[in-house]
Amino acid sequence: MEHTAIPTYGITIEPKDLKVLIADVWKDDPVPAKLIVDNIPHEIGISYRGDHTRNFQKKSYSIDFRSYKEEFAGREIHLNAEYRDPSLIRNKLSFDFFQSIGSTAPNSKHVFLELNGEIKGIYLELESVDEFFLQRRELPSSPIFYATIYHANFSLLTPKGNPKPSLMSGYFQKMGTDKDKQDLEKFIVKINTTNREQFGEAIIKDLDIENYLLWLCGAVCTQNYDGFIHNYSIIRNEESKLYQVIPWDYDATWGRNWNGKIMEYYAVPIEGYNTLTARLLDVTEIRQQYRRIMEEILETKFTVKAIEPMVANLHTQLKSYISLDPFKKKSIALFNSEPEFILRFIEKRNSYLRKHLKDLS
Repeated sequence: MEHTAIPTYGITIEPKDLKVLIADVWKDDPVPAKLIVDNIPHEIGISYRGDHTRNFQKKSYSIDFRSYKEEFAGREIHLNAEYRDPSLIRNKLSFDFFQSIGSTAPNSKHVFLELNGEIKGIYLELESVDEFFLQRRELPSSPIFYATIYHANFSLLTPKGNPKPSLMSGYFQKMGTDKDKQDLEKFIVKINTTNREQFGEAIIKDLDIENYLLWLCGAVCTQNYDGFIHNYSIIRNEESKLYQVIPWDYDATWGRNWNGKIMEYYAVPIEGYNTLTARLLDVTEIRQQYRRIMEEILETKFTVKAIEPMVANLHTQLKSYISLDPFKKKSIALFNSEPEFILRFIEKRNSYLRKHLKDLS
């Protein structure tokens, strides 16, 4: 099948290996396979990825090349099914928006996937946050942690108010040593135990404030309800020794939740969530800095005028593929109505956040 707008990725898996893959959706060990792009085969390991999404009909995958591949600018990529997003563009739109405001975010692109000749449909290829991610951005090799579940709220307690089984609960270490784990634990303790008068001076020794505030603006504007307690990566820059936050998995945004249901534009307050954010915004200078950054973004970047071309381009790119996607071909009308839905959300969300800038005074 020939496509021009987005590349076709063909994956082939031997029947015995496919049987192993299917047998346990929660198993992270990759099975051998081939990825064929532009008639060029690449030896890969493939596994399922995600949390609750592993139970969906349309699975998401991690692709491991086992060594650096120049064609893919890395050793590993992720293929996200975007199963519950009727637009299929929210994740990419979010990362493009983050990049537009100066926040570090993964690169992404849509692809059309076939597995053993069977059409799987439209997927989003996501850049892995790893050592190559850092190299491409001229960042030093640094410890990397993925915040994979909602315990990653920078607190000593879970969001339900129970003591955490471990301060590392909610995190998966992608790169680094045991000492790096201990340092992250100390950082979380510091967030929770430093007294109010000393917090402002103490936190700037451990956290890249501007990076965090840009990330916070992105999460608040796009309204990723869960993005404050997971769905992010955190690195400790080896040169500055400051922690930096990177967004991750942003399909539940732009007016819809993780299940694809409508989330009203006022669902997330301008202050966001999580213990670290609350403590930062309790510091007058940092709160004022956040207000200045947010005000500029609401004026220039988070507007219908700025984002409409991005939405239109992504929607047009995918439009001819929806009828070919076995999981989406019955919801073409909904797909076609999504650009207007997203733009209405931006208009309402922008107005809501502008009204609440005064809360940051």
